[in-house]
Amino acid sequence: MDYIDAFGKFENLSEETYSSSHSYTSLPASDETRIVGGNLLKPKKKGLIVVLSAVMSLALFGVVLLGKSRTTTSSSPLVVDETIVSRGVTEGVSEKAFLQFYGDGDTDGKIISYPWTNYMLSWQRTAYHFQPEKNWMNDPDGPLFYKGWYHLFYQYNPYGEIWGNIVWGHAVSRDLIHWLYLPEAMVPDHWYDSNGVWTGSATLLPDGSIVMIYTGSTNESVQVQNVAFPVNLSDPLLIKWVKYSGNPILYPPPGIGLKDFRDPTTAWYTPKKKWRITVGSKLGTTGTSLVYETVDFLNYTLLDKVLHKVPDTGMWECVDFYPVSMTGDNGLDTSVNGPGVKHVLKASLDDIKKDYYALGSYDVVSDVWTPDDAEMDVGIGLRYDYGKFYASKTFYDQKKKRRILWGWIGETDSEHTDIEKGWASVQAIPRTVLFDGRTTTNLLQWPVEELESLRLNSLEFNNIDIQTGSLVPLDVGTATQLDITAEFEINEKSLDGMTEEADVGYNCTTSGGAAGRGRLGPFGLLVLADKTQSEQTAVYFYVAKDIYGDLKTFFCTDESRSSEANDVGKQVYGSIVPVLDGDKLSMRILVDHSIVESFAQGGQTCITARVYPTKAIYDAARLFLFNNATKINIKATSIKIWQMDSAFIRQY
Repeated sequence: MDYIDAFGKFENLSEETYSSSHSYTSLPASDETRIVGGNLLKPKKKGLIVVLSAVMSLALFGVVLLGKSRTTTSSSPLVVDETIVSRGVTEGVSEKAFLQFYGDGDTDGKIISYPWTNYMLSWQRTAYHFQPEKNWMNDPDGPLFYKGWYHLFYQYNPYGEIWGNIVWGHAVSRDLIHWLYLPEAMVPDHWYDSNGVWTGSATLLPDGSIVMIYTGSTNESVQVQNVAFPVNLSDPLLIKWVKYSGNPILYPPPGIGLKDFRDPTTAWYTPKKKWRITVGSKLGTTGTSLVYETVDFLNYTLLDKVLHKVPDTGMWECVDFYPVSMTGDNGLDTSVNGPGVKHVLKASLDDIKKDYYALGSYDVVSDVWTPDDAEMDVGIGLRYDYGKFYASKTFYDQKKKRRILWGWIGETDSEHTDIEKGWASVQAIPRTVLFDGRTTTNLLQWPVEELESLRLNSLEFNNIDIQTGSLVPLDVGTATQLDITAEFEINEKSLDGMTEEADVGYNCTTSGGAAGRGRLGPFGLLVLADKTQSEQTAVYFYVAKDIYGDLKTFFCTDESRSSEANDVGKQVYGSIVPVLDGDKLSMRILVDHSIVESFAQGGQTCITARVYPTKAIYDAARLFLFNNATKINIKATSIKIWQMDSAFIRQY
């Protein structure tokens, strides 16, 4: 592919500080810049070895899940005298404060906080997920591989544990697991980003040059797009960055809200020898992605058509757009198109804080992306992850020819508690992303292979019969840092006569969680459970049969008994997972203190849980198999469990 040298025209790329004496002025609409039928017309602007000692313990599991009483572990609760404020939305970015609590309030509506201890809070910090040494973190930014190093930039508050004062944190790794902290890459030091250096993406050009396009919040809280470059391309750590003297390079076009224009993507190259990026936005309540074209990354033309739009999905932020191969197991560079290629369009829906994606076809000439199935469009159908996972971003790893997905795991406790513990949020384990050639309808996500380097002593259990309504304890020693793989079988005879017990309305979230008993489920594993199961996080399958005799399999995570604390989120997450004829039911679970990441059927359905146990911590954490079905026994044909080492993330 013949690329244009986009950097031949760049000037003034030094460490000199540029500033402007004036700020953004609203642009009027003109005859050449207007919105017609939801399409923007032609403005040009510059702009994530112990032996089996488990004893079969037949105990009615409904009692385990439903009959335990809740007790507190400390003396007196704390009334948090603060008003919970949605700090992000007022600034024009996604919700950064978790406002849904399961605890009690006094007559003034104040939150009665659980009496957390340092012992409890210290345990919550993860061992092998990326997180800063302290303070607040959110969206991943500009990930790339450069001169032997993986780079992760991230939204970071250097001054506190809640959202605000956003700069770009920076860390590097040789293997995507063992990270080293570097100095902040970019800080708010110009009028065009004085209210925050927000989310952006890196484009690595064929000549080795790098351009970083990011959203800045101006001194008047207008969202604009800016460009920055490495000061020294010979530095593999990319420590110093310089912002383009002509920033901003893009302003909100007419018809777009001043706080509805953010998060530019990695650029892709077209047959017309031009580069394109897309920026998230909305038109009324219609989520959309605007497309800009450029030759030099300094001057841009807004194309006639939006890349795609979906009514009633609200603001699209952190949009991502990339190709996947239908025929191979390698990832693809962002610019690849043609036969045997599908394109993924993903948006983070600001209104509901969930990441949706869809598979489709991209016509680069007409600049039209069309979903394969309109009923599974962006914001309607598939999600990367059905748990706490947001603001995700991919990049192409040219070293191993794979596409890597990052995702932000936010908190579901109170901001008051975050301040007590001194930090907030982690990044999910990076995942490889591939087109699922067996189903042809979804992506496969799997933890990067480098994670296996942290595996220590292992355990293996085979052919364990889990009787109806029973628990099977698994003696694995300390159970707070684990990598677990498990396969289950249902006896085919158990399926006979199921038609009259059709379960067509099952839903992970609304059907009683792990305590909601059916003929074929739920069954799976309890992680981060104490010995009495008063605290437990259930990861499980539920199989339902419809009136026509067809099976549907659901994969779920139940946090409803994950903590005795009253001021944390306790959701039940999950969705349908495709299971093809002859396949066993399989899951992989990563347990890392207060994070549980789960993958079903090789990564067809993924769930991330953010949990806050008060008793099932340190040496008190246990692991159990369970079968809460009413009519069938389940066989765990293979369970492999590894203790996981720490990634020892530290300063460079």
